[in-house]
Amino acid sequence: MAVSFVLFCGSAVAELSIIKDQDTFVNAVENKVLQRPFIKLRVEKDGRITGKALTMTVSGEWIWKDGYFCRDLSWGSRDLGYNCQQVALEASTIRFTSDQGTGDFADFTLK
Repeated sequence: MAVSFVLFCGSAVAELSIIKDQDTFVNAVENKVLQRPFIKLRVEKDGRITGKALTMTVSGEWIWKDGYFCRDLSWGSRDLGYNCQQVALEASTIRFTSDQGTGDFADFTLK
C-alpha cells in the first residue's frame, strides 16, 4: 500500500478542474477538513499539514511550486518524504495525484 499524502487510491469523480495556482488552492482548503474514511487532515495557509490517519498523527509542511502542491509528510513515526502533487477540484471533492499528476491519487471530501 502506497502511503503518501495520497494515502489510499480514490474512486472516479465527475469533471475535476486542475488547480494551477496557490491562491485557488488555499481558497479551496482554508478552514476546511479534508476527509476520507479513517482520515481527517487540515492543510493550513501557513504551510502546515496536521491530522490523523488510521489513529496515527499526520504532520508535515507544504509549499506551492510550479503549479503543484509539494509536501513533506510524516505519518506516525514513518517519514513519507517529499512529493509534488497535482491538485484537482470538483464541488466538495479535492483530488491529490502524486508525482506531478502521474502517480496514485486520493480523493478527499472538503468539510
